[in-house]
Amino acid sequence: MFEKDAFSQWLGIEILEAEKGSCKLKMIVREEMCNGFGIIHGGVTFSLADSALAFASNAHGRLSVALECSISYPNPVNVGDTLIAEATEVSLSNKIGIYNIPITNQKSEVVGVFKGTVYRTSKDW
Repeated sequence: MFEKDAFSQWLGIEILEAEKGSCKLKMIVREEMCNGFGIIHGGVTFSLADSALAFASNAHGRLSVALECSISYPNPVNVGDTLIAEATEVSLSNKIGIYNIPITNQKSEVVGVFKGTVYRTSKDW
């Protein structure tokens, strides 16, 4: 899946762990990821967590797509920070999967709190 995911590759994501229902990703923040205030654009943190959601939920072998996602940003992220997103499956049924994905920096400070719900299609991949 990662081999065909050009966006996750562009972000510089590294897969540290990937199993059915869980995933741990790492990314280093680059200058072009920052907004006009010199801090990371919230969409970049969201995208890192969204990739973790995709890898964790699709590892079951069924095509799963995001149905609803939300994120909170309790602390700022700066250029050079190393981010870790760790997806954990909270609930899994035939049609729905729910995941919690905290994002931390190199100091183990929480910089994002992401919750994602996926729709599990009937298609195997």
